[in-house]
Amino acid sequence: MALASCLPPLSLLFLFLTLGISGVHSSPTLSPSAAMQSLAQKRKPAMDAKLPFTAHFFPQQLDHFTFRPKAYHVFYQKYLINSTYWDQGPVHTAPIFVYTGNEGNIEWFAANTGFMLDIAPKFKALLVFIEHRFYGDSLPFGNDSYESAEELGYLTSTQALADYAVLIRSLKHNLSAEASPVVVFGGSYGGMLAAWFRLKYPHITIGALASSAPILQFDHIVPWSSFYDGVSQDFKDESINCFEVIKHSWDELMAVGAKKGGMLELTKTFRACKKLQSVYSVRDWLWTAFVYTAMIDYPTPANFLTPLPAYPVKEMCRIIDGFPAGEDILIKVFSAASLYYNYSSTNSCFDIENGSDPHGLHGWDWQACTEMVMPMTSSNESMFPPSTYDYKEFGDQCMTKYEVRPRPHWITTEYGGNKIELVLKRFGSNIIFSNGMRDPWSRGGVLKNISSSIIALVTPLGAHHLDFRAATKDDPKWLKEQRETEVKIIQGWIKQYYEDLRKSSKT
Repeated sequence: MALASCLPPLSLLFLFLTLGISGVHSSPTLSPSAAMQSLAQKRKPAMDAKLPFTAHFFPQQLDHFTFRPKAYHVFYQKYLINSTYWDQGPVHTAPIFVYTGNEGNIEWFAANTGFMLDIAPKFKALLVFIEHRFYGDSLPFGNDSYESAEELGYLTSTQALADYAVLIRSLKHNLSAEASPVVVFGGSYGGMLAAWFRLKYPHITIGALASSAPILQFDHIVPWSSFYDGVSQDFKDESINCFEVIKHSWDELMAVGAKKGGMLELTKTFRACKKLQSVYSVRDWLWTAFVYTAMIDYPTPANFLTPLPAYPVKEMCRIIDGFPAGEDILIKVFSAASLYYNYSSTNSCFDIENGSDPHGLHGWDWQACTEMVMPMTSSNESMFPPSTYDYKEFGDQCMTKYEVRPRPHWITTEYGGNKIELVLKRFGSNIIFSNGMRDPWSRGGVLKNISSSIIALVTPLGAHHLDFRAATKDDPKWLKEQRETEVKIIQGWIKQYYEDLRKSSKT
């Protein structure tokens, strides 16, 4: 099997993998931030009235880096604001906390980043969540935004970062908040953007908290098998039998799909709403469930990608281990995957081949085909079928779909990554990289302190940007301590900023 593409998130992703079998069939395109069931566009309804934010739209320039006439085309970029705890003004000096939106509707990220709301009163902070261009309601060409590479060519991380910079400067000016320090937050792909924003725009933000940000998942910086090794280790840690059942289920799935009447048999086994046409649809359905359950293996019940119980990997393995040894292996894996797709018991059947894109992630395929090239393989030790990666094969697929070829080394050229511990030590500062080792994306993250102000917070039992979730009474002690450490570090940044501001005003 050859890996034909890469790169959640966040969802981010958080970000990023497309597998190809013999150059013909591809597996789900997963992002670091979320599971995308298909590329079908499904627009999100109006903002949930329960979210404590007001929605606004900023007239944003299409192209920040050229001066051609088309560059001045204006689109309206969505952002959310909560000013409940901000100082009264009229001239503001209290902090502004900005979430650098990633690949989806901004409401989705606001609803799942309760940490910022939790700490806003302590800092008297203004909260701003900015939607990423080409996602949600921030579509530069309206319904034609995904028409072709002519439009999608403006969907890049550098353009997104420039959007954030322009919008933040405008907000500070219009809100009489020029003296307010800005701290950026991001999870998954949004965490990558937050870290890169601090490096590219240090004059706009005093620091960044980048949670579950796999900024090293490019080129040959980390082993290409690291992501799937991480998913597999999560299941193996819970149960060797569970790991082995999943590992051997793929061959059985293909064997059933290949025999006469096999697709009808799979339709019944997997309770599909319509007769299945391809065995690869079932493979992708299972694959997605196992990968994303590992990512969001939270210690408390959550509803980020889908409703799940606490420690869902453990629960999946409990389901598999609960069957007698002679039970059909596909019944076992179907039952485990059903935890991901139907924990709330609302589905009588599964729309396996016609899934929707409820979080507006349909732009990620383009990003994976251009600059977010994260090579991934599956080793013999993985619970997934062994696979290799082929840049050319991946590039050919992107040419077929978009008529563009990926630039596999652009991210490390633009933002760095190789020998990051030496490079950032020389010029970087004020970045927190937080990672939970249950999250397979953590293996592409920064896991060691780089300097006294570029800090790695690593929790052995943490999952995908778990620290960004709202606090609950059932949070484990180590999670509470992690968040307390993050708050303390940010307080230090802000204190130093005000001291420097006072000193500069005296000169």
